[in-house]
Amino acid sequence: MSALWTSDEIAKAVGGEAHGDFAVNGVAFDSREVGAGDLFIALKGETTDGHKFVDGAFGNGAAGAIVSEDCAHPHVRVADTMDALNALGAASRARADAKIVGVTGSVGKTGVKEALFAALDRSSPGDVHRSVKSYNNHTGVPLSLARMPAVTRYGVFEMGMNHAGELSALTQIVRPHVALITAIAPAHIEFFDSIEGIADAKGEIFQGLEPGGVALVPFDSPHRDRLIGWAEPYAETIWTFGKGEGADIRAVEAVRATTGTIVSAVLPEGELTYTVGLPGDHWVSNSLAVIGAVEAVGGDLAQAGLALAELSGLPGRGARSAILLEQGEALLIDESYNANPVSMKAALKTLAEEPVERRGAVLGAMGELGEDAERYHAELASPVADAGVAYAVLVGEPMQALADALGNSIDIVHVPDAAAALASLEGKIRPGDALLVKGSNYIGLARVVEALAGGKTPCST
Repeated sequence: MSALWTSDEIAKAVGGEAHGDFAVNGVAFDSREVGAGDLFIALKGETTDGHKFVDGAFGNGAAGAIVSEDCAHPHVRVADTMDALNALGAASRARADAKIVGVTGSVGKTGVKEALFAALDRSSPGDVHRSVKSYNNHTGVPLSLARMPAVTRYGVFEMGMNHAGELSALTQIVRPHVALITAIAPAHIEFFDSIEGIADAKGEIFQGLEPGGVALVPFDSPHRDRLIGWAEPYAETIWTFGKGEGADIRAVEAVRATTGTIVSAVLPEGELTYTVGLPGDHWVSNSLAVIGAVEAVGGDLAQAGLALAELSGLPGRGARSAILLEQGEALLIDESYNANPVSMKAALKTLAEEPVERRGAVLGAMGELGEDAERYHAELASPVADAGVAYAVLVGEPMQALADALGNSIDIVHVPDAAAALASLEGKIRPGDALLVKGSNYIGLARVVEALAGGKTPCST
């Protein structure tokens, strides 16, 4: 296998000077993630300087580094390491003869990115590259690009934003052949004047489309026409996906199965029936976006359908596990990574469909909702009631609004933090229950999930 980058290639890409002859097979800017044969990029941030960790990176096996200061190890010297990271990502994109898909949206973008990777990798194993974790910002996107092998057939890149203009910059680096928006929701709305402003910021992804590019837009979104307006100057083809009559990629039937949903879809040219391994209406929509992207890049739709049937939830994004109790088990649904009003309602709707004896929920506050935060939290009362939640642990000060809206309708405990949430679950969970855990990442509900799934729960009965 040829190296990902040689020192000469790196120096040429970033406009730097190579000191030492080396080759690397990976790229990282966190010294703790450096593995044998990796390139370490010493970024300077607001609170720390990667140059302090150069020795540690080489201790972990780094083969070379990009630095802007004196270095005793093999390296490429540049004036600015952040500029070098962007340049390396751009050079990687330029040399790759790959079909590139860019994914953004207020909700579901990481899940769609992973599902699309699985769908393409099913027919082209080892030839598909994607951004890992949620590396979707101004550092994560160029890093993900820099890690892409030159011989890649398909690349899938997630792009996020919380301010206008950010996606415009990212999409110019990614230069996708297909740009996909999953959904629009009031995530990060405290940084915008309106939800329409969020839609406009997401629409920036189309600005980077390659000539002949395809735009994928959610048909059932109230912002559909606004997004189409953003796509029209840049996309040769615009496809919509959804359940509504008139969608280009449309679910004409979706039937809940034992595991997931059976979907019959109509495409621009043909039909496809497949199973989505993950439950919920939102995953029907996500799967249509995936199928549309596979079609747009010329992938194998039959293999994509098989891959969708094998999907399982990601940690923090729908992963399911058992809570072991003294007299049986309960189902744990881990949605702890993040939350906004749309994703919270979707998770509660999925919980409502679980064929279980009782339903419980640990719901954490939703962040970055601005002056309407109280209203958004209070409006969760109806979805909680519709889900048939028997008991709820509400976490964080903003959840007071939901507690007030629910009143005495169900068993409620309102607590300040994750530790108190875990303690308050003692005696509540019974065998046969389903427990949803969801909240914004800053609330830290992943610790609750870890404790419950790790058998540390005080909730056995």
